[in-house]
Amino acid sequence: MGAMNADRRGAAHLVDGSLYVFRAWHSMPDEFHDAEGHPANAVHGYTRFLCELLERVRPERLAVAFDASLTSSFRNAIYPPYKANRELPPPDLERQFVLCREVTAALGVAVLIDHSYEADDLIGSVLWGLRAHGVPSVIVSADKDFGQLLGEHDEQWDYAKNLRWGPAGVHEKLGVHPHQVADYLALCGDAVDNIPGVPGIGAKTAAALLHHFGNLEALLDRVEEVPFLRIRGAASCAAKLREHGQQALLYRRLTRIALDAPVPEGIDALHRAGGDAVALDALCEKLRFGPLTRARMKALLG
Repeated sequence: MGAMNADRRGAAHLVDGSLYVFRAWHSMPDEFHDAEGHPANAVHGYTRFLCELLERVRPERLAVAFDASLTSSFRNAIYPPYKANRELPPPDLERQFVLCREVTAALGVAVLIDHSYEADDLIGSVLWGLRAHGVPSVIVSADKDFGQLLGEHDEQWDYAKNLRWGPAGVHEKLGVHPHQVADYLALCGDAVDNIPGVPGIGAKTAAALLHHFGNLEALLDRVEEVPFLRIRGAASCAAKLREHGQQALLYRRLTRIALDAPVPEGIDALHRAGGDAVALDALCEKLRFGPLTRARMKALLG
């Protein structure tokens, strides 16, 4: 892994917007308020991030995806405990999420949001559609789940650390290849999303099993071979897989990013529009942006 300096302007930059709103909410001081006195620290921090991204990259194709809700995705219907460990955003943050979407749209950037699909699914579906047209993608996020989407010409960019990686970087980080990431997370679990995984199978064991068997189906079909592998607790591991194999298949329905979400289609769907100067001026007044931020945003409209 490391900084990859190739010109990526022609690639579609797909931003995990919710991640950067949450980061701004936690990192920005609470001294920012809008014209009505409501907290506006997350909007100020997110807007700075988006302006900097646009200034640095000047991407030809760009979209920012947001999560609509922690409780309404299709995964909650499949598995009600999904993300049940997360606290719902407080009203002050919910209000700022709406404003972050308005700022994004006013700058001429496509906003992706859906109540049945999460931001990951929207990004995955756009990436999949653009790949069919030969357009590579850069996923702007630190979330490990996105590793499953990376093709030969795609990258993931942890913007805060300025680290980029492709498919080889996924293997370096997790010990599995992109096409195995959903299986890997189903086996070892994902505490962030409240997915328990198979008891007793950690990250190293999950990676070792997938290295040997290739995928979850082959592992479960050939579970009788597991006790003979050179992994710690192989016999116990086999017993757990026999007992929890069906749950693992269920968990993979949660960990696999959907590629059929409703998103703009076509090679030109994410070309950045000219923006809306009137809407932007109104937002600047409402959010009490300073002169530097206003100047940056107006320059980006041009």
